[in-house]
Amino acid sequence: MGISVRGVTKQFGSFVALDNVSLDVNSGSLVALLGPSGSGKTTLLRVIAGLEEPDTGTVYFDETDTTRVPIRQRNVGFVFQHYALFKHMTIRENIGFGLSIRKRPKAEINERVNELLKLIQLEGLAGRYPAQLSGGQRQRVALARALAAEPQVLLLDEPFGALDAKVRKELRDWLRRLHDQMHVTSIFVTHDQEEAMEVADQIVVVNKGRIEQVGSAQEIYNTPATPFVMSFVGPVNVLKPNNPLVKHLPPQHTSEKGEVFIRPHDVVILPHQESDSLPAEVNRITHLGWDIVIDLSLDSENAVAVHLTREDFRQLEGQLGELEVGQQVNIRPREARAFAQSVI
Repeated sequence: MGISVRGVTKQFGSFVALDNVSLDVNSGSLVALLGPSGSGKTTLLRVIAGLEEPDTGTVYFDETDTTRVPIRQRNVGFVFQHYALFKHMTIRENIGFGLSIRKRPKAEINERVNELLKLIQLEGLAGRYPAQLSGGQRQRVALARALAAEPQVLLLDEPFGALDAKVRKELRDWLRRLHDQMHVTSIFVTHDQEEAMEVADQIVVVNKGRIEQVGSAQEIYNTPATPFVMSFVGPVNVLKPNNPLVKHLPPQHTSEKGEVFIRPHDVVILPHQESDSLPAEVNRITHLGWDIVIDLSLDSENAVAVHLTREDFRQLEGQLGELEVGQQVNIRPREARAFAQSVI
């Protein structure tokens, strides 16, 4: 089922949560609403679900106006960040709850619950209670409960926000595989750029109640439409126009009206001084597994971060000797981007 949002505005008192928002979600796609806290992404999800009614604008499911349709009539599955499972019910009872209140036949409920227990790989835990499961297992049960009534749309509000990093990673992979099997039109809210880029077919970047850009992970990262998108999605050095590194850039990569953005992997540390290189001093070296982050100072007021793979770092040390704090190196910018306006 495709979803269209047209000119939706939503205010809470004087606070504008959504400001004339329009969005199209293709049928069967997995879409991420990505943005910082207070950006309006959860409000947009709740308007699509029917949990909030917009002040102005329209929401369509396919070509049907559902703006004023109650949530129970929208055939939407909703998954909250904190599971919202019934503590007094077993896992089997939690998953089948929505079907029970719809008065489905007991045999049909059992068959559907067994199918979903297999899908979430918790067949052997059906008789346990939520408190007896891990956080990751509880979230899978919450997803299964949302899917039990075979919704046409699945909406997830920060579904992995309460979990630790390792479990988040595992559940991201699992959600992507689950979606590839079921092809339910799905929208999830997240503030985690990596999560959005890893899982979603399409990313909707939201800021201050407005949509800044819609695109694939590659489009959002490589061709950001606004300063906010470039500064929010992926690591970036934001440099003032008077930064020494900016002066080494071709004119087409600079702007007198705003900051210049350089990804850390687009700053090159050279094995020796060159005519177009710039001196810098090593402030810190951070090893993050396969990635190495090197913080450099250009002068007393300006700094820049450089990201290298472990292999590139080894090659560099083979040419320069062991890198250490306080060491002088030479750098050169490889690519940069400037916008007419400043960072939002």
